[in-house]
Amino acid sequence: MSILIKNVDILSMDGKKEIIEGTNIYITDSKIEHIGELRTDIDVEKVVDGNNKLAMPGLINAHTHMGMSLLRNYADDLPLFDWLSNKIWPIEANMNPEDIYWGSLLSMVEMIQSGTTTFCDMYIMMDEVGKGAEESGMRAMLTRGMGEDKNDPTFSKLNEARDLYKEWHGKASGRIRTMVAPHAPYTCSNKFLLKTMELAQELNTGIHIHLSETKKEVEDSYNLHGKSPIEHMDDLGLFNHHTLAAHCVHVNDKDIEIMENKNVYPVNNPGSNLKLASGFAPVDKMLKKGIKVSLGTDGASSNNNLNMFEEINLAAIINKAVNLDAVSVPAIKSIEMATVNGAYALDWYDEIGSLEVGKKADIILIDLDKPHLYPRYNLISSIAYSTQGSDVDTVIIDGKVIMEKRIIKTVDVEKVMYMADKQAKSLINR
Repeated sequence: MSILIKNVDILSMDGKKEIIEGTNIYITDSKIEHIGELRTDIDVEKVVDGNNKLAMPGLINAHTHMGMSLLRNYADDLPLFDWLSNKIWPIEANMNPEDIYWGSLLSMVEMIQSGTTTFCDMYIMMDEVGKGAEESGMRAMLTRGMGEDKNDPTFSKLNEARDLYKEWHGKASGRIRTMVAPHAPYTCSNKFLLKTMELAQELNTGIHIHLSETKKEVEDSYNLHGKSPIEHMDDLGLFNHHTLAAHCVHVNDKDIEIMENKNVYPVNNPGSNLKLASGFAPVDKMLKKGIKVSLGTDGASSNNNLNMFEEINLAAIINKAVNLDAVSVPAIKSIEMATVNGAYALDWYDEIGSLEVGKKADIILIDLDKPHLYPRYNLISSIAYSTQGSDVDTVIIDGKVIMEKRIIKTVDVEKVMYMADKQAKSLINR
């Protein structure tokens, strides 16, 4: 299908990082064919009026747990290890495929409505997440989260990750890819981590892992290994693979130097880290070292939403307060974290993360005709400090209109909410 987005302002997030006013975007099939003046030589099947709207790359949620939307507001106001050990892991043990399917679809509806076009999920029963991504039209990086089971000496979860790759990598016209995902150093032995690295090498994929999320995790690592989790993973050879490292909150200068030298991609999760009192990552310091820090929501049970515009805002404003520096993480840097840096983190920058000719047409249109977006002194500031997820009017993924005028076209939203609520109540009663 060919689409023209006519007379629209653009923040392309290419090299210039500036607003282009009143231009046009041509989409042919899944890709952007032209940005600029109107063309008479391109046949158009659909015209989208871009007046009073801003086009920008779809947001990239680089770390989340989709099925956890069923546990939204289920266990709050608890520290991470208490929250995980006493609330989350016990109830997750009772989850079934239907829970994951409807919970993941609920997450996808929420993300589409707030402008996210790509997500990286670490969870269980990932076939169900793949089905949801295929149906909803979203772009997805699927990673089967693997904590080590001491009663499973054959490491059968590795076979699940291998099967996930075989079934889903490259599926849905290339919208779906996979990575290997050991949960964290504190849930995986060195032997198990080495096995995950062998699998990543076999499949030629990256690794997705939680690192240095809490002070306790770091202290335990020093007590057990005599070094930080990041030093430990470096010595083990994990960073010889493309590594997406969620959180990286409690990192020192040596850790940052390792991440810089080994091209590790940290994912900042400000909302979740604040709510779980995990702390706040030294994002400004990492960005100034040239590290491509991306942005994620974490799961809806620890956030408690999947609104990436909220994370953009938090990433910018909290750094300023923590550093007592009003120029820490300026607006454009927080937007980079949610777009181009997310694309690099997912090893997908050749296709997504910016609006450029030849790249995939993953585009969102923000309705600028809102009281909280007037006056329009600086639209880049508006995105970081004023825009709400509900301001997203249109979502295009892989050249297909997924949402238009706030109406999602790929899934029945009412049914998804009904079924997710039904599954959540069933899960609690099991």
